[in-house]
Amino acid sequence: MNAITMLERDHVKVKALLTRLDATTARARVTRRNLFNRIKAELTVHETIEEEIFYPALKAHPRAKDVVLEGIEEHNVVDNLLGELTDLSPGAESWGAKATVMRENVEHHIEEEETSMFVKARRIFDHSELEALGQRMAARKITAKAAVRTIAAKRER
Repeated sequence: MNAITMLERDHVKVKALLTRLDATTARARVTRRNLFNRIKAELTVHETIEEEIFYPALKAHPRAKDVVLEGIEEHNVVDNLLGELTDLSPGAESWGAKATVMRENVEHHIEEEETSMFVKARRIFDHSELEALGQRMAARKITAKAAVRTIAAKRER
């Protein structure tokens, strides 16, 4: 699969989960926690394949270096928010507001990737290069998902 197509499919999935999370209230603690855990897992896997495979390949091209560096910093901001949300009870007064800020940051990041980074990537990489990146990303995605499941299982014990 084409690397960009894979990343765009991840974006669609995460945005749908974020929309569902945004519709919850503080009374829906279990639903919030379950949706949040799914979002965190999806973002963790997505960031892994971007930061280990896609971003380094793109960053090697001078015309794309700045957008890649910005993407990494946006990941860091979202990761900090995910960590704070993990440590808070979904019924906490600030949880909903923090989740909204996290959603807004993720949506902003997705928008920038799709309107800037991916446009540059399509100019830089030809079809076969995007396919090769996609194959590497698909393989890494399998191992990243397994690692996320292992961590989640340990947390539930």
